[in-house]
Amino acid sequence: MRGHSLRLLGAGGLLLTLTFSLGSCFTERQNEGAQLYTAHCSSCHGDQGQGLERLIPPVAAADYIASNRAELPCIIRKGMQGDIVVNGIHYNQIMPGHEDLTDSQITNLLNFLQTNWGNTNQPYTIRETAELLGRCNGSDGQ
Repeated sequence: MRGHSLRLLGAGGLLLTLTFSLGSCFTERQNEGAQLYTAHCSSCHGDQGQGLERLIPPVAAADYIASNRAELPCIIRKGMQGDIVVNGIHYNQIMPGHEDLTDSQITNLLNFLQTNWGNTNQPYTIRETAELLGRCNGSDGQ
């Protein structure tokens, strides 16, 4: 009986160890979207997603984010240029792409945008993001 108890304790210890290991893995990535936004987007779109007057569109409470779900992964990866309308205001600036970001990082960044600053949109899965990125063509993200 004693050997059986030790085996259970060993399995429990292993499970506990795995739980802590996985927990720290997810904890490290938990705020990745916010960190990526700060590193790659905030200098143009603002630290609270507010944009810059009529030069750079907001991502906070942005109708564009809700209505252009399928295009957003490519826009982040490839960038874009040309006229867009966000919350009824026209913008026409070049947005650089971020081809250095992985599909997972783009997913986390998009999910940060989808669920913060007044945006209440459905999060992306990595699979959805990868499929949408597979459709990217050209260098303008459209």
